[in-house]
Amino acid sequence: MATLYLIRHGQASFGKADYDALSDRGWEQGRVLGRWLSGKVAPGIVIGGNLRRHRETVEAMSGGFAGTLPSMQVAEGFDEFDHNAVIQSYRPEWADRAVMARDLAGFPKPARAFQEAFVNAVKRWASEEHDADYAETWGRFKVRVLAALDELVTWADGADVLVATSGGPIAVMVQSLLGLDDARTLGLNEVIANTSVTRVLYTGNRRSLAVFNNYSHLEAEDPDLVTFR
Repeated sequence: MATLYLIRHGQASFGKADYDALSDRGWEQGRVLGRWLSGKVAPGIVIGGNLRRHRETVEAMSGGFAGTLPSMQVAEGFDEFDHNAVIQSYRPEWADRAVMARDLAGFPKPARAFQEAFVNAVKRWASEEHDADYAETWGRFKVRVLAALDELVTWADGADVLVATSGGPIAVMVQSLLGLDDARTLGLNEVIANTSVTRVLYTGNRRSLAVFNNYSHLEAEDPDLVTFR
């Protein structure tokens, strides 16, 4: 059986002008993962979503990988959902970044306060009770991700594949493999670590989850590298 290695991107730049860029820690996470994969994986294909953090994660991995990784090809179906649209539908005033920064600054731990708001915003989106508020509904997001997975498996034709993507698509793919409900799927999304590896074995139309959310490469090198946002 061949393997799909579903890799969540390195830590992005929360609170910066361009969230989509990897933070310094995100770049190091990618390099550590590249070193860890060396000698263990010989991918025939490297795929990524169409986000900067996906592309930079592959660049960082290439910097640590002993050898040459195939050039990353883009499959937009593996993009994350629009987190800005989701949270702004929940807190419309946060469309103004200055207002969001002011509100969060009133909490002892602004990052934790944002995370709590984000979790609630995603739950609202996934409830499907407010679909008119979103350009891409939760249901459409799931269809889009699973269609990308189907296309990849057909196209890869038995090759091992590295897929640089985000927590949302990984959670949706695991949901499909394990038959989970939406609540459990959202719970998975909250605990997927940056540059963690989820392995899916496949042959023909058969797919099986082998490993979920492995970030032992970070723990072994420096536990401070483990991040979830």
